[in-house]
Amino acid sequence: MSQDASQDDVDRRMMERALAEASKGRPSPNPHVGAVIARAGRVLSLGHHARAGRAHAEVDAIGRAAEDLTGATLYCTLEPCNHFGRTPPCTDAIVEAGIARVVLGARDPAPHQPGAIAKLERAGVEVVTGVLEDRCEALIADFTRHIVTGMPYAILKAAVTLDGRVATASGDSQWITSEAARVQVHHMRDRADAVLVGVGTVLADDPELTVRHVKGRNPTRVVLDTRLRTPLDAALVKSAALTPTWIVHGPDARDDAREALSAQGVTLIEVGLAEGRVDVTAALAALGERDVVRLLVEGGGQVHGALLAAELYSEAAVFVAPRILGDPEARPLAAAGPLSRIADGWRLVDARVRTFGPDVLFEGRLDRG
Repeated sequence: MSQDASQDDVDRRMMERALAEASKGRPSPNPHVGAVIARAGRVLSLGHHARAGRAHAEVDAIGRAAEDLTGATLYCTLEPCNHFGRTPPCTDAIVEAGIARVVLGARDPAPHQPGAIAKLERAGVEVVTGVLEDRCEALIADFTRHIVTGMPYAILKAAVTLDGRVATASGDSQWITSEAARVQVHHMRDRADAVLVGVGTVLADDPELTVRHVKGRNPTRVVLDTRLRTPLDAALVKSAALTPTWIVHGPDARDDAREALSAQGVTLIEVGLAEGRVDVTAALAALGERDVVRLLVEGGGQVHGALLAAELYSEAAVFVAPRILGDPEARPLAAAGPLSRIADGWRLVDARVRTFGPDVLFEGRLDRG
């Protein structure tokens, strides 16, 4: 094996470590980033971006090192920042530490101050880019969507029967899937900045939309409710003082409902209408403005249909349970309007399949056609 091939193997192995490190922390609205500092294939320190406003992964790794870093190699899943924000530029810290080589996974999708790589190279640092690039870009797909478009990375989450139904005709949906699948949903909520449902789901199921089955933190709960029909005794409203709860409504919502919900600690967000209902594009833009980067959308079918029709979904996570309702009036996963060809529907790209108890989870990026 050539020396270059051996170095490539070391670079990939160290970037694997950096990717594992990047999964730690809760940096939103900043991206997940991991870093490794090594010398001759020996790990000297690890770092990650734990919270917005705290040290970035590179600086965290530098601070954790127990020995001089002169001549060492830094591996980082994302291009270092090159600007003064909540923290100083990481490029300066890298140069000051005496690091001789920097290996990067993904480029910054929208750097505040371009020129990080050029700055490092001017300081005599060797820079290698594109190592495990696809995986490093996938790690920050939600951040990239938000920083480039201002919109959240929206994930369609649903639990369906084998015949694609999310509830009976009367609205009963508890429980389609097993407890094992529901525990996984709570892991998904823990990773999300916010979870969104329509008012129909609130009226039918009275959900809490919290993280209860696993250790984690509660996301912000968001309800699309054009006319503010959410009752004051709803679980979401009664716990609004403890867990942030937002209701996105239309301009014609009643003043008394606005006052009563606000008095319970609910944050109200007014947007325009589209075809008589909350404009979902405007709603998601409003969430993006409030630093919602990763949005888990739990339904129901009207909400899923509206977001699909507006092409606002980035990803889907659909649990399929081994049940058949056999009722044509039962409620479908989404009501996005008629299609005449299978080829015009949505598909999962790079689909991943996992099982949770008797249920099967299909996950992947959503694309049309």
